[in-house]
Amino acid sequence: MDGFVPKRVLYNGNEIPGIGMGTFGSDRYSPAEVSAAVAGAIRGGYRLFDCAAVYGNENLIGAVFEEALNSGVVKREELFIFSKVWNDQHGRGEVLLSLAKTLRDLRLDYVDAFFVHWPFPNYHAPGCDGDARNPDSVPFSTDRFMATWRQMERLVDMKLVRNIGMSNMTIPKLEAVLPLCRIKPAVLEMEMHPCFQQPQLFDYCVAQGIQPIAYCPLGSPNRPERDKTPEDFIDMEQPEVLAAAQAHGIHPSAVCLKWAIQRGAIPIPFSVHEKNYLANLRAAMGDPLTGEEMAALVKADKNCRLIKGQVFLWSGARSWEDLWDPKGYICS
Repeated sequence: MDGFVPKRVLYNGNEIPGIGMGTFGSDRYSPAEVSAAVAGAIRGGYRLFDCAAVYGNENLIGAVFEEALNSGVVKREELFIFSKVWNDQHGRGEVLLSLAKTLRDLRLDYVDAFFVHWPFPNYHAPGCDGDARNPDSVPFSTDRFMATWRQMERLVDMKLVRNIGMSNMTIPKLEAVLPLCRIKPAVLEMEMHPCFQQPQLFDYCVAQGIQPIAYCPLGSPNRPERDKTPEDFIDMEQPEVLAAAQAHGIHPSAVCLKWAIQRGAIPIPFSVHEKNYLANLRAAMGDPLTGEEMAALVKADKNCRLIKGQVFLWSGARSWEDLWDPKGYICS
């Protein structure tokens, strides 16, 4: 299926597949289950994989990449591999150390994109409760972030990464840092699904030449329990999504993915089930939604953020919303 997967071109001319596979499943699935799904996905035609050190499975995924490359299933230049520096390795010299471990675990000489996972040096224990707080957490600082970004830029100079990216940013934060970047981000990971469309942030990225990467593109029904609240909406139950699914004879999940792709984002859905991850890939190919259906899906937006990030709050923050600068300026 690889020949039919849509491609996009980043501002620097690098090509990137138009759909990928996420690998965060550590709250529900073992590293062995996730890596087995990656192996099946490569055979099925996926070429973009979204990894991260904090997911705790890069070593097993690396064995899958090595086997696929050595057996000739895929060539290295056909793969586009993401990884990310975790929040506890933003300090001087630590970004390179983080990447070195990632490259060792993934058994690669370079990654195609390396992200600052969250724009704060705030972290939590894996699998912690949603009420957990680290007393050392701090609000966003432009100077602190740029010290981390300078290390990211150095990785490009060293040819250890092809592209660098940001994640979980807001327009005020981007406005603060982009003018200071020597190498601007080529990609930005953002939560995006029909019930949370982030039109202002999406349009801002496009205007800046930054490719949006949509995580939770299906509304993440299997997200960690700490990230679920009674007020959350279910994307695949929205009438606009169901109407398009019925019209095309497809699952509502395929509608969510077609919507993201046709909008201009690159979705990175995750599943360990072969029938699901292959269906996700097929959703990227052919049978587009109509203009009327795309227009109707705008009405599905409920401004429903699912990954609220409350475990990263600092002392003095009022609520999880402070992480996202709701009033148009950086909260401190």
